[in-house]
Amino acid sequence: MDKCIFCKIAQGKEEKTTLLYQDDELVVFKDHRPAASHHYLITSVEHIKDVRELTGKHVELVERLIAVGKQVLEEQGGNTADARIGFHWPPVTTIQHLHLHVIAPEAEMNWFWRLVFKLNSYWFVSGEYMIKRLTAMRENGEL
Repeated sequence: MDKCIFCKIAQGKEEKTTLLYQDDELVVFKDHRPAASHHYLITSVEHIKDVRELTGKHVELVERLIAVGKQVLEEQGGNTADARIGFHWPPVTTIQHLHLHVIAPEAEMNWFWRLVFKLNSYWFVSGEYMIKRLTAMRENGEL
């Protein structure tokens, strides 16, 4: 994945990006085109193309993405009660690497960003939606 910008960021090879959080599994950084004053991307270190590649075995990963995203938002002075949290649904993805958007406050989002990040639309789904979907997959043996 030499050409994937998020892989480079996760590996510390992208000097222009400051990591707000990092562990063996996840990294967090600011979106370069923020939709509000707090707009963070939480991504896996492992290259996973997008949410369609996730299966029942990824429930815990998605739960961690959400938990770490909320943690960083609070550490940066944002409010989780006024946050939009979700994933773009392919083919409406600009970066082919799994990442969660955490955006707050929602009131700062203009009409364009509200459309781009419209929850549970054909192009943007909530973290809760993904957890339910992946839990159902796991219960059906889709690992």
